[in-house]
Amino acid sequence: MLTLVGVGKRYGRGDWVLSDVDLQLPPAMVAAITGRNGSGKSTLLRMLVGVSRPSLGRITGRPDPVGYVPDRFPATERLSALAYLTHLGRVRGLTTAAARARAADLLDRLSLVGGPHTPLRLLSKGNVQKVALAQALLIRPALLVLDEPWSGLDATSHGVLAEIIAEVAAGGGTVVFTDHRESVTRANAAQVHLIEGGRLSRLSTLPSVAAAAMVLLSGNGNHSDTAAALPGVLATTTEDGLVRVEVAERQCDALLLAALRAGWSVREVRRTPAVAPVDSDGGEQT
Repeated sequence: MLTLVGVGKRYGRGDWVLSDVDLQLPPAMVAAITGRNGSGKSTLLRMLVGVSRPSLGRITGRPDPVGYVPDRFPATERLSALAYLTHLGRVRGLTTAAARARAADLLDRLSLVGGPHTPLRLLSKGNVQKVALAQALLIRPALLVLDEPWSGLDATSHGVLAEIIAEVAAGGGTVVFTDHRESVTRANAAQVHLIEGGRLSRLSTLPSVAAAAMVLLSGNGNHSDTAAALPGVLATTTEDGLVRVEVAERQCDALLLAALRAGWSVREVRRTPAVAPVDSDGGEQT
């Protein structure tokens, strides 16, 4: 489990950007970090992935491999998107053929406008963001950290990114992302944390859900804990080897795709009255 205990960060002798941050992120969890611009969200993510060290406290249990999309991704490369990703894949241990195939698959799924052979420096901001996402996914991550990942993406790619986040979690990976929009954090995360005044607190309330769906899963063991951590999930129960999942209707397609990719079988899907969300301690949230 990725754990932060008493973590603080400041640069030089400046003011503390973050103070006394405690956070636990188990496998299969999708967590969102929100807060105003300059609140320390990016600083926290850089410490989560290990590119920056805390000034105080400790971080333990960081899983490997890590996929990371920073808030600023360099787009001045003369290499094409495909060549750039193939090179990174080789650096990370893939063969040239495997890296090229994985890169091509990701760019196709993300619908890169201009094609995979377009130089990075000629891509729009939204398409550069797609390449940034692809590089984080070349090796399937056990920890996926995304800084404002929806920034600049077209509407179609918004849905694809939601599917990818759900798939990583369904496979047991931990996902952490930042976004300042409540609609995005609520729709795509099982936990939402707020940074305010340099301190991190968990938001314990979720908005009412107008419509929900029931999904009955089997074939991958009793993974109710894993299912509960997926975005949009409201409640889970396990009985006779089957996992029954109540999910917000808008997230049903993403959950189904993630479950199938993770090796589960879908036994039944039907619309139901909405249920109250359940927090990580097993109590209903209000």
